[in-house]
Amino acid sequence: MSKTHYNVNGLGGDILLGVMGDPIAHSKSPVMHMAALQALGIPGAYVPLHIVPERLAEAVQAVRVLGFRGVNVTIPHKVAVMPYLDKLDASALSVGAVNTIVNDSGVLTGYNTDGIGYVRSLKSELAPDLNGARIVVLGAGGAARGIVTALLQERPEQIVIANRTKDKAEELAEACRSAVTVTGIALEQAAEAVSQADIIINTTSVGMAPHLDGMPLEPSLLRPGQIVSDLIYNPLNTRLLKEAERIGCRIHGGLGMFVYQGAYALEYWTGQAAPVDIMRQAILDCLG
Repeated sequence: MSKTHYNVNGLGGDILLGVMGDPIAHSKSPVMHMAALQALGIPGAYVPLHIVPERLAEAVQAVRVLGFRGVNVTIPHKVAVMPYLDKLDASALSVGAVNTIVNDSGVLTGYNTDGIGYVRSLKSELAPDLNGARIVVLGAGGAARGIVTALLQERPEQIVIANRTKDKAEELAEACRSAVTVTGIALEQAAEAVSQADIIINTTSVGMAPHLDGMPLEPSLLRPGQIVSDLIYNPLNTRLLKEAERIGCRIHGGLGMFVYQGAYALEYWTGQAAPVDIMRQAILDCLG
């Protein structure tokens, strides 16, 4: 990652950061990034920006006008924001979505740190070597695209994308074709693929607060020893993860991905190594 040390005084004041989405009040990013800025001794602010889709173009221009050093981008703007940026990093182009914008003197560059954040979390917390792994990804949305793109760099044996709409799963599989076998199937056809998988990853929002009873998959399809991973971090342990743990699976929640995607973004903005442990603790304290 190319880093430029951010000189607050050199740019005329405190660093200004934010996150734009619709809705945005629920976001824990401000809590996490404010803790990180304080730990690094960088004066500034990270603010939530409620941007409705029809005002997105104006919001991007405001990033320039108001002198934001950068912003995170969340649902539903990750794809729609791309045409309004001056440059797109390879990470954003390969995924087809942006979650981080860096402002260099009015030139806005879009990056995507979701996929690399997830893989860093999975490898550091549970599965250091993904080479040769058989992976099932539940869901075929923007999050799945970022995850699959990043996983392909780890040389798994195969990736099966299972989605409620088969066409969407097949479309994503086709877009991610590489030396690794990537196939798309309907979620209702996933029983065999799940039973043979080493790792099952939920990229959908099923089970996210406040709908805590939802599960994207029947736990009876799982077997002991598998890794079951969920991108959701609120709650820290979804119902899927609790049921998987009872069966004897090894579980991996979404907190690490959230922290690491934020850490990469912070490093782009400041040029300094992110205080990952402090960022993680800030979220844990916030979630109680």
